[in-house]
Amino acid sequence: MARIRRDDSVMIIAGKDKGKVGRVMKLVDGGKKILVEKLNIARRHIKRTQQNPQGGIVDKEMPLDISNVALVGPSGKTTRVRFKVETVGGNSVKTRVAVKTNETIG
Repeated sequence: MARIRRDDSVMIIAGKDKGKVGRVMKLVDGGKKILVEKLNIARRHIKRTQQNPQGGIVDKEMPLDISNVALVGPSGKTTRVRFKVETVGGNSVKTRVAVKTNETIG
């Protein structure tokens, strides 16, 4: 179970976009890197294709290492993640919990 998942809100803590908050769009490289919506933008040259007959230069989100982001908890502050195992109806359920505020995360 991953500490950071798709649609989580994260703050970038290192790099050119340090301090900015965004939503996780996708986990890449087996969960080692993430794509954050509208952050870590790079310009890429696109060759002409049938799908893109114009070609040209486009702005594209690039993957960030997961160690360079911090999860923003339900209270709006960055936090680390702890897992809590509870038994519900005979089944054990693993939930994510914010370390600072002890709140359950999504």
